[in-house]
Amino acid sequence: MSAALAPEGGQHRQPIITAAIELTARSGWPAVTMARLAEVVGVSRQTVYNEIGSKAALAEAMVSHELGRFLAVVDAAFDRHRTDLVEAMYDAVRAVLELAEDNVLLRAIASTAHGAASELLPLLTTRAGSLLAQAKAMLTVRVLAYRPALTEEQVAVVIDLVVRAVLSHVVQPSDTPARTADALAWVAARVLGADVAPALRHT
Repeated sequence: MSAALAPEGGQHRQPIITAAIELTARSGWPAVTMARLAEVVGVSRQTVYNEIGSKAALAEAMVSHELGRFLAVVDAAFDRHRTDLVEAMYDAVRAVLELAEDNVLLRAIASTAHGAASELLPLLTTRAGSLLAQAKAMLTVRVLAYRPALTEEQVAVVIDLVVRAVLSHVVQPSDTPARTADALAWVAARVLGADVAPALRHT
């Protein structure tokens, strides 16, 4: 999934991106330099430039990499429940929220103490539209495969609401991943006209 979001590059591209994410989480975005990454990965600074380009391009690659991880767990959830849309939605939302809890890049972006928010948060803001579009496009295709009793345009509206709700819980959780997933799956099931209307699991 992540390969579709960013060029694969050479053999060192992925280790460089991973090192940048870990360094950002540990020391803050200002501490991430091409020279530091070269030292951590064990390559020349020129190799880092060849694989990544600029620091702005590195930030884009980091965000795309993490989005790929989130979309991958969503894909896996739908694959596990090919005949049950409600279970697929519940599983997908819960997996995303659980991944977000331990996501080092998200924590770094939220950490004003490390100075990351001032430089990385605007990147997420400017790319929010394209990130949302990628997530919603993938989800719309997956949901339509269950043949819900709605038009494609109506399904897109439901997906938009669900994605935005999930993002709000990623940024500011109000309950556990399981309870939040339960509530969102319950709402989605009714709007999408699922054959089986589930009861709330966590009451």
